[in-house]
Amino acid sequence: MKAVIIKEHGVPALADIKEQTIRPDYIKVKTVALALNPTDLHHTTGAGRVGGIIGCDLSGIVEEVGEECKSDVKKGEHIYGVCHGANLEDGAFAEYALVRDGHLARIPENMSFEETATLGVGITTVGQSLYMTMKLPLPGEESTEDAPFFLVYGGSSATGTLAIQYAKLSGCKVVTTASPENFELVKSRGADAVFDYHDPECARLIKEYTNGELYYVLDCISTESSYKIVGDALPETPQKPVQVVTLLPTDAWPRKDVTPIAILAYTSFGKAFTKFGIDFPEIRPHFEYGVMFWKVSHKLLAEGKIKPHPVALRKGGLAGIPGG
Repeated sequence: MKAVIIKEHGVPALADIKEQTIRPDYIKVKTVALALNPTDLHHTTGAGRVGGIIGCDLSGIVEEVGEECKSDVKKGEHIYGVCHGANLEDGAFAEYALVRDGHLARIPENMSFEETATLGVGITTVGQSLYMTMKLPLPGEESTEDAPFFLVYGGSSATGTLAIQYAKLSGCKVVTTASPENFELVKSRGADAVFDYHDPECARLIKEYTNGELYYVLDCISTESSYKIVGDALPETPQKPVQVVTLLPTDAWPRKDVTPIAILAYTSFGKAFTKFGIDFPEIRPHFEYGVMFWKVSHKLLAEGKIKPHPVALRKGGLAGIPGG
């Protein structure tokens, strides 16, 4: 079959490879639509394994269901889901992809392959960050505190637009950052306030808006510049624990009195793996939480309470992926 693999670090390439054999706790999917993520670039440039199939986000048609799967999807049904990209044969950017049981769902009748292909990484990341790590109440659950401020740094990113919506559903006052051309997008997803991250006064304005009471942050960008703004926007003398979750390592984090938590959504698949040359063990509770959160998220999507990220269609199919 055709697949986009890591030919060597820094070099993605379309190749002919052997079609995967179904594993007992996986579902084989004939891909229809795929979505690009920053994590795909990280895999290609060093995080992934040479020879691995790149790609995480997909939608498609169920081809085969492993004998140990508990998901109730059947052959021929239309699904969206997330793969463990660049984990050798588990990536999405191929004619067929293997999806871990519990990390996919049926496409709602009023939605397309293209729309739902954008959701997988975002759903999994939001589940691990806002809920498993920060312990926000799940949408529909009663909150134990009065509408806390929640900063989504990078609100116009695919994960950011989802995080805004989930945080609102969990009763938060959502503050976010974006470029001015994306202000309307993040407001349409529920942001109460948005600030231009290019503005030298961005951190001060966020602190002023939140009255120095910002205790929840998801940094979807996770760079030195974003860490600087986030760090400066937090209370100077926190009166309770500050929860900052990042998606990349925190070596450049500027504050010693606040310890951010870097999550790695791939632990949600419940399998041992190697990333960045580091061996990660199986973490069963992460898998179980991920399965639960996918069920919660699919219900929200079907009810129209969550909207996918805007789609920018690219031409070229698999052959067009190496060029971005």
